[in-house]
Amino acid sequence: MQAVKARVTRALPVGSFVPTCDNSGAKMIKIFTVLKLNTVKGRRQSAGVGDLVMAAVKRGRPDMRAQVVYAVIVRQKKEYRRPDGIRIKFEDNSAVVVKDDKGNPKGTIFKGAIAKEAVERWPGIAKVARIVV
Repeated sequence: MQAVKARVTRALPVGSFVPTCDNSGAKMIKIFTVLKLNTVKGRRQSAGVGDLVMAAVKRGRPDMRAQVVYAVIVRQKKEYRRPDGIRIKFEDNSAVVVKDDKGNPKGTIFKGAIAKEAVERWPGIAKVARIVV
């Protein structure tokens, strides 16, 4: 995992339901913690593009449902700023289920565009991504 090269606004707080954009078997996940995030005591954790989260599968295949999985946020509706001054936002929030905390994706196909910040940070996701924005 590498550092994010943008000022990503964290738009998905703990408790958010996020759809997945891969073929891992999970359709909807619920974030319950954001990993490797330093924050103020008492503040609710939030995730942004490129963040690794732990989530519970709420909708999907019966064997995946109610499992705890790692996921990486790859798109968010809330705009964020890149170092060159461009502000970017997507039309939906989305995550990719990963096998372990190293970032190796569980699925083999991603639907839709993947943010450049997530691809730079997670090489395993970069191998599978077709469209990078």
